[in-house]
Formats: sequence, C-alpha cells, structure tokens
Amino acid sequence: MNKTVTNNPRSPESKMLSRDAMVLERKRLKGAGRVLVFTNGAFDLFHPGHIQYLDWARRQGDDLCVGLNSDRSVKSYKDDGRPVNPQADRARVLAALECVDYVVIFDEPEPAKLIELLIPDVLVKGADWAHYVSGRETVEKHGGRVVLAKMAEGYSTSAIIKKILNVYAKGK
Repeated sequence: MNKTVTNNPRSPESKMLSRDAMVLERKRLKGAGRVLVFTNGAFDLFHPGHIQYLDWARRQGDDLCVGLNSDRSVKSYKDDGRPVNPQADRARVLAALECVDYVVIFDEPEPAKLIELLIPDVLVKGADWAHYVSGRETVEKHGGRVVLAKMAEGYSTSAIIKKILNVYAKGK
C-alpha cells in the first residue's frame, strides 16, 4: 500500500483574508517575530513573470501578503475590458501558490491604506514602478525596507491579450 506524505498545506481559501482578518494576522506574525513581505497588483492573466516575481518577493521575508486590486480598482487604471478575470478567480489563483501566504483584496486605486494598516517589514514592487512605490513612506518610517524586483523580460498581460486578439482575429 502506498502512503501519501504531505506537509499539510493550507487550502487556498484559508489564505484569502479580509482586511480586518489580515490586520489581526499581522499582529500575530509580528508577535512571533516573523518578517511580513507585501506586494500588490492586478495579477489578471497569470504568466511566468508573475510566478518569478512572487517567488522572489516571498524570499525577502517569512510570509508574503499579496494585496490584490479589486475589479473596480483595476477598471480605474487599466484598459477597457480589464480585468479579464474577476477578483474572486484572481484571488483563488494567487492563494493556490505555495509562495503566497495571504491574499487581501483592496478597492482603492493603490494599496497605501492597506499598507498603513499592515505596516509590512518589506515592501516589494517591480522595478518598472521605481518612479513611485505606493506605501514607501509608511514602510520606511517604521524601519522597514522597500525593494524593487527585476522584471522577467518578455512577459506582460497586455502582450498576452494582444496576441490572443491577433490570433483569433486571423481565424475569423
């Protein structure tokens, strides 16, 4: 008889927290001396660049919280028709990743208010956002650090959408 050995992984649903629940979890993590890393984004059409970015972000501390732009938030700054996938689906995909410990959906255009509530130890943003990192002042004021992740070349959600549109336009 084969015996399956697991390390009892958390379910994706257990990683998807409300803002209030994450604030409580942050207090618990801080009390345990754990380093919380925070990043955010839309994470609409998932690609290898996202995986590389999130894996790298997770290695900057003990636990990774991803602030996920809500559908309303994404619509405020992306092209028409975005997001392609609704926030519940995007949150579930993120939460299924081993490198992601928590997912919190936020409705504002940027995560500054959520960052003020959580005060992460490390704030990660893609190097393409070096000109402006929302929450930088809060994190640095509390002794945390802001790190910029190198972007994986050749990957972009917009490029994937354009490719899909081109392929299917030719097929008609």
